[in-house]
Amino acid sequence: MSDPILLASHGQIECHLLPALANRHGLITGATGTGKTISLQTLAENFSRIGVPVFMADVKGDLTGISQAGAPSPKLLATLKERGIEAPAPLACPTTLWDVFGEQGHPVRATISDMGPLLLARMLALNETQQGVLQMVFKIADDAGLLLIDMKDLRAMLQHVGDNAAQFTTQYGNVSAASVGAIQRGLLQIEAQGGDKFFGEPMLNIADFMQTVPWAPTSPAAPAPQGGASAPWGGPATPTSSLGVINVLAADKLMNAPRLYASFLLWMLSELFETLPEVGDLDKPKLVFFFDEAHLLFKDAPEALVERIELVVRLVRSKGVGVYFVTQNPLDIPDAVLGQLGNRIQHALRAFTPRDQKAVKAAADTMRAKPGLDIATAITELGVGEALVSLLDEKGRPSVTERVFVLPPGSQIGPITPEQRQDLIKNSLVAGVYEALVDRESAFEKLKGGAASAATPAATTAADSDGGMLGGLKELLFGRTGPRGGHHAGLAETAAKSAMRTMGSSVGREIVRGVLGSLLGGGAKRR
Repeated sequence: MSDPILLASHGQIECHLLPALANRHGLITGATGTGKTISLQTLAENFSRIGVPVFMADVKGDLTGISQAGAPSPKLLATLKERGIEAPAPLACPTTLWDVFGEQGHPVRATISDMGPLLLARMLALNETQQGVLQMVFKIADDAGLLLIDMKDLRAMLQHVGDNAAQFTTQYGNVSAASVGAIQRGLLQIEAQGGDKFFGEPMLNIADFMQTVPWAPTSPAAPAPQGGASAPWGGPATPTSSLGVINVLAADKLMNAPRLYASFLLWMLSELFETLPEVGDLDKPKLVFFFDEAHLLFKDAPEALVERIELVVRLVRSKGVGVYFVTQNPLDIPDAVLGQLGNRIQHALRAFTPRDQKAVKAAADTMRAKPGLDIATAITELGVGEALVSLLDEKGRPSVTERVFVLPPGSQIGPITPEQRQDLIKNSLVAGVYEALVDRESAFEKLKGGAASAATPAATTAADSDGGMLGGLKELLFGRTGPRGGHHAGLAETAAKSAMRTMGSSVGREIVRGVLGSLLGGGAKRR
């Protein structure tokens, strides 16, 4: 049984997250600059300490510091002293860097088929009619055994279905040329944003997100405590302990394509749900998944997709996965999903607008009341690094809400250098696994190959036909030699002979010029 994780404190008050209930999901909310990122990093670091792998998207580019041992600044030390909190022991978590574009980490790829029509329609912002056509294209490809791996496969398949719409109508339904065109335009937009790099092989193996490494006092991933102290997480510093690998997705550039970002994260969560076996209640999660900028997941999302997210969040708990949403406003999360999030960290909200005031009231109403604490008022008064925290107790009930200070992480706060990033990529557990793109035979090659095969006989027949027509015209004009060597005069020769017989007259001369000029293409000048 893993020890409780101390997340926040204030005087004698301490807030502990129970690892056995960490897969009941959670929510971190608060306005910009109130400390959400530090809370996220503290949570992720503590999960790593107890051997739980973590995935998180680095939206602002400052979460990579979790891979380096921290050194508190004088300002931070002064703040901790004022709050009665000891400085954290330094800790560097084992970290794997990922990047959809393959620039700031290992490439992350999925196939078109694996993404599926629902998430792809969300990414392309398709309406219901266009989504129906896209689903039809996927079905036709499946029935024909055509693999949809990357963008060119889907483009070729769309063109094939559009060009042969009549033969698919009776079996699959009407194929709208306008919808096919709209999907093609959507693919162009995704390609312009660099999204085509996400589709291909080798596809991400979800198991690579769920790795641990042995902790040893001499390990660069976890430096030895100074002065014979205990390990950073409070237990004995034994080599048999394991640290969960922190998987950091570089999302600063990906955020320029918010639909791609949201669809990618939803695809990964769906992969976890569909791939992992049922494990029931464990003493700690198998993986913790952080959704930063969670409002992008639900913005303009169709009802079917929201229902899918709710289903996955509700059921993935039994697969040993904890999901934590990070966003500014609790109203960003649909009620059906919000009700599944048991562990809450609420940073300050600013009630400047009616929507903000509504958000403050909603946040206060969803947290368990504490006698003497006005939660709604406290939310607007919280300082940086201060939060209202309610975590599940050992019976699965939300604890009373406490006003506390979130503990700082022992890892570095802020981004790493480009040299440190390259070193992490070079020495990671998956170095060299995903870098080389594999382009095997799929729908594009088969459809283009079939079109070429069909075009070749037609071209040969046309060439033979053209040759036969030209040969026949030549014989018609200039004559031919028969099988026994006899010569048969052509039209040109006959006309020339006839014209020569009339050379004595000016009319005859004009006929000769006209006939020969027209037949031979001559440019004889008139006298």
